[in-house]
Amino acid sequence: MHYVSTRGHDGHASFSEILLGGLAPDGGLFLPEIYPRVTPDELTQWRSLSYADLAFEVLKKFATDIPESDLGALTSKTYTSTVYRNCRSGEKADDITPLRTLEKQDGNTLMLQSLSNGPTLAFKDMAMQLLGNLFEYTLAKQHAELNIFGATSGDTGSAAEYAMRGKKGIRVFMLSPHQRMSAFQTAQMFSLQDPNIFNIAVRGVFDDCQDMVKAVSNDLAFKAKQKIGTVNSINWARVVAQVVYYFRGYLAATTSNEQKVSFTVPSGNFGNVCAGHIARMMGLPVDKLVVATNENDVLHEFFRTGVYRVRKSAETYHTSSPSMDISKASNFERFIFDLLGRDSARVKALFAKVEHSGGFDLSGAAGSDGDEFKQIGQYGFLSGRSLHADRLRTIREVFAAQGLMIDTHTADGIKVARENLTPGVPMIVLETALPAKFNETVSEALGRDAERPAGFENIESLPQRFEVMNADVDAIKAFISNHTGL
Repeated sequence: MHYVSTRGHDGHASFSEILLGGLAPDGGLFLPEIYPRVTPDELTQWRSLSYADLAFEVLKKFATDIPESDLGALTSKTYTSTVYRNCRSGEKADDITPLRTLEKQDGNTLMLQSLSNGPTLAFKDMAMQLLGNLFEYTLAKQHAELNIFGATSGDTGSAAEYAMRGKKGIRVFMLSPHQRMSAFQTAQMFSLQDPNIFNIAVRGVFDDCQDMVKAVSNDLAFKAKQKIGTVNSINWARVVAQVVYYFRGYLAATTSNEQKVSFTVPSGNFGNVCAGHIARMMGLPVDKLVVATNENDVLHEFFRTGVYRVRKSAETYHTSSPSMDISKASNFERFIFDLLGRDSARVKALFAKVEHSGGFDLSGAAGSDGDEFKQIGQYGFLSGRSLHADRLRTIREVFAAQGLMIDTHTADGIKVARENLTPGVPMIVLETALPAKFNETVSEALGRDAERPAGFENIESLPQRFEVMNADVDAIKAFISNHTGL
């Protein structure tokens, strides 16, 4: 298995070669040269596997340069009931990503796949815990060290830091938008006192943080000297680790490979739903992939019109589902690469246009950049939008009907999923986080605090350690240099 850049970089890299690096040298994103296919016989065999064994079967199709015995040991070490112990009442920790039915009527079935049982109570743990173990394994093989540089709108940062804290040879420099995360998210990151963790609160929005990560990644000399790697969803290993739970959700919801399911995915950066696209390209029987956005509806606009129009920082709303407060979806390029028939020259030109003109148009209208929007249906994509009032209403409805508290992003997903149900095709909503991470809005909706797993009762009162900085690439580079000694 070799990997190519969405922008045409001449070189075929292995999984281990791209694991630590993030962006391709030409600024593109890595994808497999050819998507591996899953046969019906394999799918049948996978029905009886544990999550760790299923992860091994999926990942070995992509990480062909890692000895299977080592890869199996890594997945077995990662996906345990000890690591993913923060399950709700009635859920078994051994299931790792348990599935529950929320609604069933008139031939429509709406289900929720729990993905937030990990150490930081968010779906990001599903990939990040594996990434931490993969990094440590690879660095030990190479007798090397790594400085992880990332950006977060809330959940990626804490998941990365909890996965990397104490890891030999690894430092983490994490950017987040100053005063734009929930109190719980902020405390979860900033209360870490590990000497290899550095939190930087940036005066700006998430897109400012993400832009700086890309700017540093594109400075190849600085990146090499400082041994910079990334854990953002531009990292291929993170995306492929997320592919696993699509297979798990499908296998849990069906009894036959003749059946199809759909997934609704709360999405801002397009990484989570991109994993669903890859699972579908591998042959998973997925009917629809529904992208749920909040008030920052760049992706919804594209899937309705074919126009991709990023917003400026001042146009990005601060919402009650803040992990989706993103107006430039960094993983979207992977899907566009497939949509354009893997024409890397066109992809490069379109994303250059994003940088200098703010977007592109594939609607086929006069003066547009192409007409590929007409092919969207072939990939199963639909979309919808959810606002603050929708969020509150959905949280109340699910709690009244099920006694189940959900977070704000998951509420966005359920609202949009209900609008896109197909009789006879189960709709699985991917959970984003446990509601404790967004207690302010849960309390507003229900008039009571969200339940908290043991160990998180007073996290906001813990001492916090972080730096506040401007959105200045040179200043960020200087900070990294001063704290690595390289």
